[in-house]
Amino acid sequence: MDALAPYRARRTSASLFVPLRGLRYHVHQWGDGALATPARPPLVLLHGWMDVGASFQFVVDALAEAEGFDRLVYAPDWRGFGRTEAPPTDTYWFPDYLADFDALLDRLVPDGPIDLVGHSMGGNVVMSYAGLRPVRIRRLVNLEGFGMPETRAEQAPKRLVQWLDELKTPAALRDYASAAEVADRLMKNNPLLTRDKAEWLAPHWAAPRADGRWHVQGDPAHKRVNPVLYRKDEVLAAWKLITAPLLWVEGDLTDTTQWWGHRYPREDFEARLATVRQVERERLSPCGHMLHHDQPQALARRMAAFLA
Repeated sequence: MDALAPYRARRTSASLFVPLRGLRYHVHQWGDGALATPARPPLVLLHGWMDVGASFQFVVDALAEAEGFDRLVYAPDWRGFGRTEAPPTDTYWFPDYLADFDALLDRLVPDGPIDLVGHSMGGNVVMSYAGLRPVRIRRLVNLEGFGMPETRAEQAPKRLVQWLDELKTPAALRDYASAAEVADRLMKNNPLLTRDKAEWLAPHWAAPRADGRWHVQGDPAHKRVNPVLYRKDEVLAAWKLITAPLLWVEGDLTDTTQWWGHRYPREDFEARLATVRQVERERLSPCGHMLHHDQPQALARRMAAFLA
């Protein structure tokens, strides 16, 4: 076990609970409304699949250091993740993330644009949203939200059968004996994650229950296959409407073939990104998919320059 001192947050977030589309949404908030200005609007951070809003703590701290000031930052937990309620459903639908975020902005930032950052699944959400509501976004940052492999209509029956079969078995996630065991799992998932950060993340990523075990704060139903095929042309129709400058950030160690094999070649992604009008790029090293954990200082410095 690494002999690192416990991670100490530079900025402490407050918890907001917002009634939203029938759910009790949890949002981390760093700072208050007095910090928001036209030149420095609220910054909203959207996490990825099987992650939580607290995961951005290291970047929030590093950004304050890089900029030399504090800004108003929000990071919600998506439905069925973290401390946001899970809906009474056995399947999650991508348009719900868009609707949740739209409603959340109506509550938190009803006037004026925002700076918007999304990681992985959250990156896919921000790309679509920025095309659907372009006037609400001043600057856009996508942290490895690649989208998904292109699909064909003839794949639909097999996908639907898979979904129907998965519905017959209750979804479940592994539980853990202690917070330290949760930290071990986080470090196993990401070898670049240091012990101090893993131990800080553990009680946000999981929580103890009455059985004495630590359970991941995520609805197991997220693990089920989505019965709706990814429609590339429909997604790109939204990307083409993005007007905000985009910063695309990736890690040099990310290997998308581990997720999709060769079903989604890099050339396909480059062609998709080329549909966006203004794009800047950054490649962090050494860095994997969890950029906000692996290189928070380098990421914050690049974001600070882009958001300035």
